[in-house]
Amino acid sequence: MPERNTVLRAMHDIGLAAWFGGSMMGVTGLNPAAEEQEPSQVEAARMASAGWSKWTPINAAAIGLHLVGAVGIAAANRHRIVKQKGVLASTIAKTALTGAALAATAYARKLGKKIEMASSPDQETAAKADQYPVDVEAAQKQLSVVQWTVPALTGAVEVLNSLHGEQQRPSQQGAGIFRRLMPAVG
Repeated sequence: MPERNTVLRAMHDIGLAAWFGGSMMGVTGLNPAAEEQEPSQVEAARMASAGWSKWTPINAAAIGLHLVGAVGIAAANRHRIVKQKGVLASTIAKTALTGAALAATAYARKLGKKIEMASSPDQETAAKADQYPVDVEAAQKQLSVVQWTVPALTGAVEVLNSLHGEQQRPSQQGAGIFRRLMPAVG
């Protein structure tokens, strides 16, 4: 009987869903709403930054949940990853995409934090920002590109997650293991 990993799968999937959904909501909802509501670029940046600051700890928890689930699933499926043709390749691709999504998320946060500090009404924060001058317009242009990469990459991880689900069908496992063994037989 196959081993069940319900808790790990739930952690993996819920974490990924929150990471994808939160980034998509931010880029399509929060940021445009802030721009529509505030007449100045600085005020819009403040509003968007406030929303992203509130989301950051939840996003970090979601990413952590996803990563723990992903590592657990990989450990539980280590034999299938090695033995079933195609699973190792999709696992490597999924890992690379996850790494790229982590890097894009971290870079987006770094840019967002620069914008937040530069647009802060708090005198102490503004003084810190003055020590490290930031071209807010350039940072916002970079962020407008980077922020779309996070849902694109996490969406691609979800597509590979769907592929992994299909590869776990009994008919796929048997055929995949057979194809993996065929070169050794011949």
